[in-house]
This record gives sequence, C-alpha cells and structure tokens, in this order.
Amino acid sequence: RIAIDAALAREAMQLADVRTKREAVDVALRRFVQYGRQRRLLELHGTGGVREGYEYKKVRSAK
Repeated sequence: RIAIDAALAREAMQLADVRTKREAVDVALRRFVQYGRQRRLLELHGTGGVREGYEYKKVRSAK
C-alpha cells in the first residue's frame, strides 16, 4: 500500500473516468510510461537515424 493525496486521487479518477484509485494509478502509470517513450523518440530527432544513401522509395515499391 502507498499513501496518495485524496484530493489528487479524486481529480485523477475524474480525469481518467475511472471508479477506483487503483484504476487511476494504473492509467497514470501507463500514460507516464507512454510519455517517457515518446520523449525518448523525440530526443532522437535529428540524430541521423537514417543512413546516408537510404532509398526509401525503392523499399516502398518492393512491397
């Protein structure tokens, strides 16, 4: 068990449209993890993730 601020839990339950604190915590954790994954992907932007000379049109037409 963990201690959670009651007012914060109620607000989270309303925002997530769930009935229990457990569901609210589950939704919050899933969204937090999703946000973290998206942030990591955004950090890769502009780092040269595609090798030079890669011909995406050629790959697409092979399907």
